[in-house]
Amino acid sequence: MTDDRPDDRSRPRRDREPNHGRERERERERSIPTDRESPVGAPVIRGDESVTGTHARDAVQFDPDDPDSLQEAAETVYQFATGTAGSEDNLYMLRGAAACAALVRGEGSYKAAAERASVSNTGVSSEAAARTGDDAGTETDTGTDTGTGADTEHEAVSVSFIRKWARVHDLPQSVRRQVALGHIAPTAAKHIARVGGEARLLLAWATLDGDLTVREVRHVASAVNDGMAIDRALDDQGVTLGRLELTLPPTIYRDLRRQASNESTSPDTLVAEALDAYLE
Repeated sequence: MTDDRPDDRSRPRRDREPNHGRERERERERSIPTDRESPVGAPVIRGDESVTGTHARDAVQFDPDDPDSLQEAAETVYQFATGTAGSEDNLYMLRGAAACAALVRGEGSYKAAAERASVSNTGVSSEAAARTGDDAGTETDTGTDTGTGADTEHEAVSVSFIRKWARVHDLPQSVRRQVALGHIAPTAAKHIARVGGEARLLLAWATLDGDLTVREVRHVASAVNDGMAIDRALDDQGVTLGRLELTLPPTIYRDLRRQASNESTSPDTLVAEALDAYLE
């Protein structure tokens, strides 16, 4: 005869007191990085073969303290801004972002970095550069970037271009990895990078789980920066913060449902408690 009472087997149970839960959330917010931790310009993701395959061998490191490397960064930014490098894939954009960040660090400001990149002419005139479309200008309602990286026809690389892509390079590794894999569009990453703190990570994962478009990511980022709570901003785009679809092995699914029923609770609660213990 089987007994369908709750098992005696031990498993971690979390303190359900509200104050305890809030304290744990605050601790986790403090412990999880929301900014880049590795050196500026280092090809942490671009040089990882598990992410980029054989492309990892071609990853370029930009050292803001090395004059030759800084010059290479300036030339790379110029090519990136003017669309003269002949490639527009995710890794190319991460490389351009790394060059922007290293150039800012080496030159000391966004303005100085833009000026340095603008004079790093690699054979394309400023007039031609101003006519070349890239990913740095204004954005249309479709979420597609238009225009050029220049503030004027005489400036090949704008301050706003440098700032946007340097911030992408400063995203935490977990987010940059998703950009390299093609799961988050680089243009969406630019808007994710506009958001600070925990909301930055929440927007990144909601972009994946909610299949948000670039335009929707931009709207959420703008709303959060205007003071709206991240959950409300996502809700306005039809995405529930924290909702994630999981596929479990049949036996684990069976036991999860059984345990939740015996404890008169939901599978969500048990999964959250188990993950809370695992991620502690």
